[in-house]
Amino acid sequence: MRKQRVLGAMLAVALAQLAGAALAQEIIPVDKPPLATGWQLETVATGVPQGWGMAWLPDGRMLVTGKGGTLHMLNGKTFRQVKMDPLPNLFVGGQGGLLDIAVHPGDKTNPRIYMTIASGTDARNRTALVMGTFDGKRVTGIRTLFSVRQAKSGGQHFGSRILFLPDTTLLMSIGDGGNTPQRVGNMLARDQAQNLATHQGKILHLTDAGKPVGTGAAEAQPDRLAEIHSHGHRNVQGLALDPKTGRVWASEHGSRGGDEINLIEAGNNYGWPLQSYTLDYTTREPIGKKVVPGTVQPIVVWTPSPAPSGLAFYTGKAFPQWQGSLFSGSLAGKDVRRVQLEAAGKVTAQELIPVGQRARDVRQGPDGQLYVLTDEARGTLLRIVPK
Repeated sequence: MRKQRVLGAMLAVALAQLAGAALAQEIIPVDKPPLATGWQLETVATGVPQGWGMAWLPDGRMLVTGKGGTLHMLNGKTFRQVKMDPLPNLFVGGQGGLLDIAVHPGDKTNPRIYMTIASGTDARNRTALVMGTFDGKRVTGIRTLFSVRQAKSGGQHFGSRILFLPDTTLLMSIGDGGNTPQRVGNMLARDQAQNLATHQGKILHLTDAGKPVGTGAAEAQPDRLAEIHSHGHRNVQGLALDPKTGRVWASEHGSRGGDEINLIEAGNNYGWPLQSYTLDYTTREPIGKKVVPGTVQPIVVWTPSPAPSGLAFYTGKAFPQWQGSLFSGSLAGKDVRRVQLEAAGKVTAQELIPVGQRARDVRQGPDGQLYVLTDEARGTLLRIVPK
């Protein structure tokens, strides 16, 4: 009965979206953009084991997560490990482990440290949001604030980025659970992205205590979990905020080709797997259609897949010509891609910054500089500076 209600709700939402919806414009995928000029890479420090996320403390010091479950602080040209209380039931395997990190923007002393983790075992795991307090030497009192409702198996598609908004609520991305034939519950994992009764394949909107914020009119959709901000996502790996306009952007993995950048708005359906520009890994057949009424088109599509990672919105002074651009890391492409935006958010140009290593995260620091973190066994922290 529960399955029938969920499927009926999904059908009702889809029919409502189809009614009167205008056909969106198909996006033309880009392979490799032209090379950017006038920049160079500086090595800041080395030694983070499979670095995943980075954040800055109120005093300007940088924290970096290592996927294996370690936390590190930048110390000159090296990193020193920061002691932590145990992470709740940490699962390290495949794409799972200790993932993103964020510092509560309202804290000036003893800041709250937020981290996303894969929690559980290979047979039963889920993405979780945990929080502890940093006393200057150690992160203590780590506890789970939020956990994905439905467990999955294996080590694929956890997400998971954290983005604090100006009101100190946060967005958290959750992957769909894995590639076909991976199943979550009674569905293929990827189909859960259209199921509003689960968290897989969603961006969630939470309070700083891990409670649902809700999305206004979107809450009226049948069986929609209150914390769902947007749905129809495969595996969002980057979230960035334009501090001037409040726009939120996300970078997302496709399957075989069809990686995306999307403008994220509450209540929207970003299509996966009904709408995509990607192919199935096994059959090489298209997954869904490129244009589906009621779903939101990406602003950028990359084919072949560079495997996008962390995302930053640039407002710094070192490159005035780059202000208002998005910078997306790339794992498979081993580069950083600049996406130039006009004031209304339309893409006007793209450029490529080769890195030569798997770029796991890209962030703008409090100093206005662009930082790139690689996820090698001895990962490197790089800085992009004028040449």
